[in-house]
Amino acid sequence: MADGKRAVDSAKVWTTLVTNMAYLPGLLTLDYSLKKQKSAYPLVALYTDGFPAEGIAALEARGIPHQRINYLLPKTTKDYSNDPRFYDCWTKLSCFGFTQYDRVVQLDSDMLVLQNMDELMTIHLDDPAVAAEGGPDSKRVFAASHACACNPLNKPHYPKNFVPENCAFTSQHSDPDTAQTVGADPTVGPVRMMNGGLMVVNPSDAIFQQIAHFMDENAPAMEFADQSVLSELYSGRWVALPYVYNALKTIRWEGVHRPIWRDDKVKNIHYILTPNPWDDLDDEGNSTGKDETHQWWAEVNKERKADESNRGVNGDGF
Repeated sequence: MADGKRAVDSAKVWTTLVTNMAYLPGLLTLDYSLKKQKSAYPLVALYTDGFPAEGIAALEARGIPHQRINYLLPKTTKDYSNDPRFYDCWTKLSCFGFTQYDRVVQLDSDMLVLQNMDELMTIHLDDPAVAAEGGPDSKRVFAASHACACNPLNKPHYPKNFVPENCAFTSQHSDPDTAQTVGADPTVGPVRMMNGGLMVVNPSDAIFQQIAHFMDENAPAMEFADQSVLSELYSGRWVALPYVYNALKTIRWEGVHRPIWRDDKVKNIHYILTPNPWDDLDDEGNSTGKDETHQWWAEVNKERKADESNRGVNGDGF
């Protein structure tokens, strides 16, 4: 958990977790993209003890608010050797306990904001007391987009029911216009899982305690760490956002969910899987990767660096 103090004078914030230097380029460009799209709300970088001093210096040089939080792990955990990234994902659940803020929208650092999405700060969610009590009146504990259950890379350790016909996005192929504004019903289908890349939260001590208890009791069975916890604990009680708020780059691929993807509708792209877009830059900062969306990130990253240079922030500082 954090120390209970606000890192910035705002009741509503974007937050993003950084545990090591590998994702710092993504965080810096995420922050720049939010500002480029004129968000009225600040991004707070949440860092753990493993994040080094040079990383904190890079945040401070850019005026990015930052806050130390504890690294969160369950009492026992699943073996994620096939997907080590999931070990860090437990800590993202901490945002549910940030009661110093009224609204938190947690973002992954490998995201790029392409359009203003400040409306996420005001969408209706259950009052925390109602959400904590549960029952028939609680259907909006948090908001998120669906996970893609297609397994386009055919990872052998993924659940057997992760096939295109079971994916929530597949159900929207016949009505792509609606898919831009409405998420598929999270109470329908064999795979009812949210993606943890973007989470809209009304923080609550009681809700966080529910999550922490469920995590401790069930972690070895949670295939996708935080995503599995929230999807199971609050099954049928979360708001499904349209893909445009957490547009997994794989959705755009041919043979996945290209029928619903619209470049001009995407508000926030999520660069899931490796390589990250900052991993395939040439000496001029241009993308050398095959994925066209990596070029989008590279262009905004170059804008960021030019802007920083004009403000006297020379180099990334790491």
